[in-house]
Amino acid sequence: MFLEISKIKKSFGEGESRTEVLKGIDIGIEKGEICVLLGPSGSGKSTLLNIIGGIDNADSGYISINGERTADMSEAALTIYRRKHLGYIFQMYNLIPNLNIRENIEVGAFLSDNPLDIDELLNTLGLYEHRHKLPNQLSGGQQQRTAIGRAIVKNPDILLCDEPTGALDYKTSKEILKLIEEVNRKYGNTVVMVTHNDAIKNMAHRVIKLRDGMIRKNYLNEEIIPASELDW
Repeated sequence: MFLEISKIKKSFGEGESRTEVLKGIDIGIEKGEICVLLGPSGSGKSTLLNIIGGIDNADSGYISINGERTADMSEAALTIYRRKHLGYIFQMYNLIPNLNIRENIEVGAFLSDNPLDIDELLNTLGLYEHRHKLPNQLSGGQQQRTAIGRAIVKNPDILLCDEPTGALDYKTSKEILKLIEEVNRKYGNTVVMVTHNDAIKNMAHRVIKLRDGMIRKNYLNEEIIPASELDW
């Protein structure tokens, strides 16, 4: 099992205000899978994604990636691991405003021992002709493509996507999902995507439904629908 999530528990707050957000999560994800974490607001899906990514710590349980437990790593080792093996795509683009599009993606390449070819990636992203523009000269969809480029140029083992289409319109959302699908197919990265959009589950290999900090369903899609054919 490439990504093993075992008995993860997480609470916030103290005393009477203590809230149990994750109540013992067990998931196994194979290398190269697209996995969608689906659930309403407050179900714990973003907290789980942050724990997988080493941004947050679990109270108990462990995450193992390719046989390495993140909890066993020192802070320095975990930082290097995140840098080399994980790519993050957030709802907010978090681009560097005074760097052009190519330079924003290069920032990701500098973090990797084995980066992808930037010009080839710019073409895959449909951004090559915009490469000298600044972020504020681009549409929201183009900025999200740049953020995906920055995450994927590292050639990470795992791409973590937190509501990557949350701030985008329908047409642009479909384009971003097609891009994530193409990146998965072309480069073989494992994708873990958080969403509350039920339709997106149909493009995934694995679907995990969370509610109240517990897994309600965990299944493989028998028939995967291409992102271009999704409708909501």
